[in-house]
Amino acid sequence: MPRGLRILIASPLGHVVAAPLGADVATVTVAGTEAEFLRAISGQVRYDVVLADLIWNHPESEWTFDGLDVIDRLDQTARQAPVILATQGHGMETDHLEEARLRPEVFGVFPKSAGLHHLMEAVQAVALGQRLAERAAPSNRRTPLYELLTGQRGRTAGRMAGAIASGRAGDNATLAAAAKVSPSTANKVTSHYLGPMITARHEHDAALPLTQGAVYRWCGLHARYLVSWCRRNGHSDVLGPIH
Repeated sequence: MPRGLRILIASPLGHVVAAPLGADVATVTVAGTEAEFLRAISGQVRYDVVLADLIWNHPESEWTFDGLDVIDRLDQTARQAPVILATQGHGMETDHLEEARLRPEVFGVFPKSAGLHHLMEAVQAVALGQRLAERAAPSNRRTPLYELLTGQRGRTAGRMAGAIASGRAGDNATLAAAAKVSPSTANKVTSHYLGPMITARHEHDAALPLTQGAVYRWCGLHARYLVSWCRRNGHSDVLGPIH
C-alpha cells in the first residue's frame, strides 16, 4: 500500500478492516453512521479512496443511508474521491448496482466474499487512478430504474412508487394524497406510469393481466431502491415508516 494514503471507510463494520488497510502506511478514517460520515468529510481535505458499503446492513440506517448517499454527499461537499462500493452479493443490491455502474465516481464494485487481500489490492489500484475490472454484464440487461425515473413522468412515477414502497399508500386515494398527485394521476399508476415501466423491464408475465396488486407487489420488491431514490432526489416528502 502506498505511504501517505488517506482512506475513508463508510460502513457500520468498518473497524474490522481499518487496521489491516492502514498498516502504518495509510491514514484510515472509519464512519459507521451517517453522522460520523458527514463529520469525516466536512471541512476535511479530500480522501484518496472512499470504501463504502453499497447497502448499510444496520437496523438504524438500512432504510435511511446507503453507498449512493455516500457519493451524493461527497459531491455536495466538494470532497469528490474515487469510490469503491462493497457488496454482499444479495439480490436486493441489484437496483443500487444498476445505478452505481452509471456513476462516474464509482471506480469499482468489490464483493466482500473476495477477502481482505484482494480488498487491499483493489484500494491500492484505485488510489493509483485505476478502475477495477467490471464483471461482464448479463446479455439481457434491463434498463436501470435510475434511467427510467427521469423526466416529468419518470419523477411522478418515482414519487408514487416511493409512496407505495414506504407503506403510505394502499389504494388510489391514499396514493394521491401521499404522492401529492391528482386523483386522476393516481388512477393511472398501472396504465400510464409504473405499469409500462414494469413491462419494459420484463418483470411481469405477459400472459397475465397487469393489475394494481401486481404493481404494488413490484414496489415492495424494489422498496429499498425506491426509498433511496426518493430520499436522494428531493422526494422525501412521500416517504413514511416502512411496514
